[in-house]
Amino acid sequence: MPGNTGAKPAAPGIVKANAAVRQRFAFDDVEDLQDARRGFMGTAQESVIRDRDGRSVWDLGAYGFLEQECPDTANPSLWRQSRMCSDHGLFEVTEGVYQVRGFDLSNMTIVEGERGVLVIDPLVCAETAAAGLALYRSHRGDRQVTGVLYTHSHVDHFGGVRGVVTDEDVAQGVPVIAPHGFLEHAVSENVYAGTAMNRRSAYMYGAALPKGERGQIGAGLGQTVSTGAVGLIPPTVDITRTGQTETVDGIRMVFQLTPGTEAPAELNIHFPDRAALCMAENATHNLHNLLTLRGAEVRDPRVWARYLTEAVHLFAGSSDVAFASHHWPVRGRERVVSFLAEQRDLYAYLHDQTLRMLNQGLTALEIAEQIHVPPALERAWNTHGYYGSVSHNAKAVYQRYLGWFDGNPAHLWEHPPAESGKRYVEFMGGADEVVRRARQSFADGDFRWVVQVVNHVLFAAPDHTGARELQADALEQLGYGSENGTWRNFFLMGAHELRHGSVGTPTATTSPDLLAALTLDQLFDALAIRVDGPRSWDADITVRWNVTDGEPVTQRLRNGVLVHVAGTGPAAADPDVEFTLAEADLRAVLLGAATPADLAVRADIEVTGDAGKLTELLGYLGDPDPDFAIVTP
Repeated sequence: MPGNTGAKPAAPGIVKANAAVRQRFAFDDVEDLQDARRGFMGTAQESVIRDRDGRSVWDLGAYGFLEQECPDTANPSLWRQSRMCSDHGLFEVTEGVYQVRGFDLSNMTIVEGERGVLVIDPLVCAETAAAGLALYRSHRGDRQVTGVLYTHSHVDHFGGVRGVVTDEDVAQGVPVIAPHGFLEHAVSENVYAGTAMNRRSAYMYGAALPKGERGQIGAGLGQTVSTGAVGLIPPTVDITRTGQTETVDGIRMVFQLTPGTEAPAELNIHFPDRAALCMAENATHNLHNLLTLRGAEVRDPRVWARYLTEAVHLFAGSSDVAFASHHWPVRGRERVVSFLAEQRDLYAYLHDQTLRMLNQGLTALEIAEQIHVPPALERAWNTHGYYGSVSHNAKAVYQRYLGWFDGNPAHLWEHPPAESGKRYVEFMGGADEVVRRARQSFADGDFRWVVQVVNHVLFAAPDHTGARELQADALEQLGYGSENGTWRNFFLMGAHELRHGSVGTPTATTSPDLLAALTLDQLFDALAIRVDGPRSWDADITVRWNVTDGEPVTQRLRNGVLVHVAGTGPAAADPDVEFTLAEADLRAVLLGAATPADLAVRADIEVTGDAGKLTELLGYLGDPDPDFAIVTP
């Protein structure tokens, strides 16, 4: 079977637990399956989408195995979700509104106008977006793109924009619409902490895992992320308030701004002429993340719930269909209201009950173990934790209000993992003894304890073969039992890397377009976080950039901190060297495309002072590690 290489069968306890899931939930309810396949018009003839070099970036046929009955190595609820998410092709949502689904992690929505089409959320990469647009045109005609709309600031909703429009199109008047704050958040999230997020995303989405019944079967929100060219064309139209209306190519839209929900910059869209409501990623067929496992700022479930209430108030009474940038539509006004209300109640419940319990003195770990959603919500498939989970979302709410510290002074100054591991292992009789006893726990089906205790061995003795093998086996079993797609991927990626070594980062989101979209202020900040502090403690270097098409900026490296100040006020120290140059040349230096030596020989760039100081300053910068270890020290 695909995806079986190196993997083990499900243990008896996992087989039993997955069988219990089949009995617990209404798998004979096929309403979602009917909704997911309604309006299907066809799919691409070529199953593999390739980049210009012929490399596969997406395979439409990779999940065909999901049509089989769920095996023992997968949670039946997640298998059901993945089966619907893997349906691919062009679907009619309502008259004049179409979605390309299953061509990436997200959906691309196409709304027909008077002359052409409005494209909403053009997927992760240019290759999948272009393939989706080509599929639409093969069924509906070669209509031009007359507008682009980004619903929010996550890369799977803008990264493929160059597959549907060009810079020239935009320069000639094709609008690019986005919520206020979109560009700042899209760029900062993918640049400041982008390396760490991308590495963790490799675990979260499992793109490098073999696909199959013992491997990657999906991520709950969609299947996985494509691996093509990520781009960004900056917005030309800002949505700044709820109730704002815009008309593009005859398509009337009414907007609801929802900042601080699933993304820091996000919006919902009502199409009054089509009685259709786009919920962006604020209401999808699963419990979403309040803190994504790849890492992000904690989201606010209280605000999220209030915006869902507002959406019902503003739009539900005039919406015959609600759709989102993931999953499938909900049709009928009563069902739309019910769906939005269930989603609202889910986030509100997690927020309120976590606060109730933390105010009774429970810690994040204790709350995560004790909190359960009401039975009525659990019976609704759209509330299941396929992407977010009740467990890690409750911890996120705790973190939002109280931070990482649980109040117990024993946890205030703990040893880091490697040092703790050495001490734990010594106290427990040595690595071999710990592994021997953990094997018994494995046989007893206590896989959570196995991974917790063997983790200490791995951080004390990362080359211990028995520990690596046992940890991989235990992580794998936890993956097999997970209803949550990202949990399964994290567990199976950990097992895979322990057995086969690091897979690196299959999808890189720090693209030239994103770097070009950085403001100078953000670019200087991005440089500052690369300074090797301890190595530069004794350095004191000041560089002034006299930007011919902007105001001067002074950088000073002192005490291991690289500070920049705009203008020439008292905060700007006297420089060791000054460069007078255009902003484009400054950007080239800061992005590493030009060297100080390149500046020195340019007749159009004026250098005053010791140019070697810039070389010295740049020498204190370190490079991020896109392949850092996760399951070993």
